[in-house]
Amino acid sequence: MTRLAQTVGLTETQYEIVDAVRVFVDKEIIPHAQELERADAYPTKIVEAMREMGLFGLMIPEEYGGLGESLLTYALCVEELARGWMSVSGVINTHFIVAYMLCRHGSAEQKQRFLPAMATGDIRGAFSMSEPELGSDVAAIRTRAVRDSAGAYRISGQKMWLTNGATSTLVATLVRTEEGSDSRHRNLSTFLIEKPAGFGEVKPGLTIPGKLEKLGYKGIDTTEMIFDGYVASEDDILGNAPGQGFFQMMDGVEVGRVNVSARACGVGLRAFELAVRYAQQRHTFGKPISSHQAIAFQLAEMATKVEAAHLMMVNAARLKDSGERNDVAAGMAKYMASELCAEVTQQSFRIHGGYGYSKEYEIERLMRDAPFLLIGEGTSEIQKSIISRNLLSEYAL
Repeated sequence: MTRLAQTVGLTETQYEIVDAVRVFVDKEIIPHAQELERADAYPTKIVEAMREMGLFGLMIPEEYGGLGESLLTYALCVEELARGWMSVSGVINTHFIVAYMLCRHGSAEQKQRFLPAMATGDIRGAFSMSEPELGSDVAAIRTRAVRDSAGAYRISGQKMWLTNGATSTLVATLVRTEEGSDSRHRNLSTFLIEKPAGFGEVKPGLTIPGKLEKLGYKGIDTTEMIFDGYVASEDDILGNAPGQGFFQMMDGVEVGRVNVSARACGVGLRAFELAVRYAQQRHTFGKPISSHQAIAFQLAEMATKVEAAHLMMVNAARLKDSGERNDVAAGMAKYMASELCAEVTQQSFRIHGGYGYSKEYEIERLMRDAPFLLIGEGTSEIQKSIISRNLLSEYAL
């Protein structure tokens, strides 16, 4: 058991699940992460083991073959997975955003059609909002679905930063449709795009180009998705509710922000573990460097940051589970956890000295992974915008 980032008030089942994931991470992920990361190789064996553990069905209701667990349970498992290797947690992140959106907004037929296979991992979910040049202005999406005289939709446009773009087989995609509303937000719909895994033109009018090269977050495939007259039906719209895509996606993003904060907690915790171990092994002036106050105080700061981030993440997850609005809590958790993770990772890097710059040491990988958390699911500036807007409304004079 790690001594930091403990969570009080869990059920026995939650403790068992999280403990099983922690043991799995220590035995099956940490020993292999460095080699897989250097090769930028998809962790096939690890993902198959996650399937066998039932992790792909963690939050999916029992009636559809899942475990029916809470967002908190999921977040704690993500924290453990990210402690081992952040890319592994990314495999199930978008999968669960899509599953959550189906549970909350899908039609009865869509739930029955997709959720049982998602629970076993036979269907892998991906989540797509971003576009080139779009930035954080989601309402400015250009990918467009035009309805023809036969009632079919023809989709054209380009999506960007699609995590699990090649390995996924179901993509929840936000596109523009004309619903007769003056609101940019009301003219967006979520389409459920079924496709085979792989690269190239995977279906007529739908192409997944090669992987995007990234600073970190290796192993997992991040791609573009190009539509060129792809034909979709009315039944492919989430919940059979055209014009509701923006609101459905924002609900999913709240889950995504809890996920990113959990990943930041995991990476930060691992950076601290590496630092506190190295500081006791490395000797200068005849004693471990942990005995020097300059290092001891840094360890104290790092531990406090790890603990604070964990508590904010747990609070955001519990709020969402309770049915309460959690956009501010999720924004705060995502903002604070990602910023603190970057700080803790750099402090650990400094404690490692010159060895931190070597690819032989794990901290080098964490230094490249941590920056992604500052921008994933909305930058820190976007989180501040969400937080301040809500606070000014709540405390309006």
